[in-house]
Amino acid sequence: QLQIVESGGGLVQPGGSLRLSCVVSGVTLDNAFIGWFRQAPGKEREGVSCISDRRTITNYADSVKGRFTISRDNAKNTIYLQMNSLRPEDTALYYCAADWRPYPEICTVHAGRYDFWGQGTQVTVSS
Repeated sequence: QLQIVESGGGLVQPGGSLRLSCVVSGVTLDNAFIGWFRQAPGKEREGVSCISDRRTITNYADSVKGRFTISRDNAKNTIYLQMNSLRPEDTALYYCAADWRPYPEICTVHAGRYDFWGQGTQVTVSS
């Protein structure tokens, strides 16, 4: 059965780094579109980054561009989100989402693109 599990969250100081992992089990990851999203208390869910299927095309929200990097290891069925130069406003519950629909061909950080979601991993950036 399909299962999506995020991990790697935690408490870090401003300027620190974390690497989130998203393991997708039960299905092959080769053709999946993957998105990372986050949601802070009282705020709407925000798209962070996404990566397309085999071509591994990526996109980033303006708020994280230059600081975060998304990547995938299809052999391990794992997607990563490397987060550097973390700021307090990055504090949120981070979700990994996946979808196998081939369109749009370029990945998007809009939540409606993805049908399958993990439980989330908490990232807290504070001194």
